[in-house]
Amino acid sequence: MKSCATIKNDIVSFIRCKIQEAGATGAIIGLSGGIDSTLTASLAVEALGADKVLGLLLPEKGITSKHDIDDAREVADILRIDHKVIDISKILSSFSSVIPDPDKNDFLANGNLKARTRMCILYYHANLMHRMVVGTGNRTELLLGYFTKYGDGGVDIEPIGCLYKTQVRALSRHMGVPVHIIDKTPTAGLWPGQTDEEELGVTYEVADKILSMIEDEKKELSEVKKIFPAEQVDRLVALMNANEHKRMPPNAPEI
Repeated sequence: MKSCATIKNDIVSFIRCKIQEAGATGAIIGLSGGIDSTLTASLAVEALGADKVLGLLLPEKGITSKHDIDDAREVADILRIDHKVIDISKILSSFSSVIPDPDKNDFLANGNLKARTRMCILYYHANLMHRMVVGTGNRTELLLGYFTKYGDGGVDIEPIGCLYKTQVRALSRHMGVPVHIIDKTPTAGLWPGQTDEEELGVTYEVADKILSMIEDEKKELSEVKKIFPAEQVDRLVALMNANEHKRMPPNAPEI
């Protein structure tokens, strides 16, 4: 297992290389005030310099907590990066006003719409500034499909996509991310009371161990179920299988 210092250097080199290969002038990152975006922004600053990283805070009135906005601002201040706060509430209201019979109680559809709205704003700034959109998804989320297709999954690179959530926490501690951000309850902030682990049905610690046994150690499911409850293993495997399309380019027929 590589040390945190080595992992940090590898990811920093990856970011720098990909930005240079694309001929881009810097990075655009959505800052949520959570651990994933904080770590990603920290790594991008190490790779490119603070002047080449723009953080966008994209809250929704009544849903995004003031605490999260304050944390995201704090991160931008600590890293000394430029940042903008853009409230997406009016954009979402515009969608609701033109979509026939919008269902405000469908949390999934509305949550995905919010994520895709944020993606559009990130890419608008990336186009304006000739920069790349740097994603904040970790390996646990990517394997399970715990992201919105063409939303938070719509990015140019995923620097921490090689790290399980527990590894994200370890690297964040190594890089000096504020403890109160590391210890926050993970949430996508797409609807009131939503938390990652409640939706997944397991803690990230358990999910990471199960996924590592399946993906890295290539253990048979029967072996994994000797260590973890069968319902937890089956739940995660079902998520991986159902969301495989999110990790693949759109299918086209062969003729």
